[in-house]
Amino acid sequence: MIGQLVTSRAGHDKGGLYVVVAEEGDFVFLCDGRLKPPDKPKKKRRKHIQQINQRVEGELLQKLQKGEKVYAEEILYALKKYTMTQTGCDND
Repeated sequence: MIGQLVTSRAGHDKGGLYVVVAEEGDFVFLCDGRLKPPDKPKKKRRKHIQQINQRVEGELLQKLQKGEKVYAEEILYALKKYTMTQTGCDND
C-alpha cells in the first residue's frame, strides 16, 4: 500500500488527499507535503481512509518502498500531478 494515493474519510482532515508513506499493523502514515511532511506523517487507521486507484510513480515510489529519504516537494509534486489529471489541466 506504500505509495498509494488516498483520501481521508473521517476526522478534521476529511476529504484531504494524501500519499501513504508507511504502514504499521492497522495504521498507515500519511503525507501531504504541506501540513504533514514526510518526516512527521499523520498516523491514521486504515478504516478511516479511502484508496484511490492511483499510485505515485517512478523514483518517488522506489524511494518510499526502500525507506529512503523523501522530500515534501516530491510529495507535493505527485499530488499536484494527480489533481491536474483529474481536473483535465494536464499541462505539466
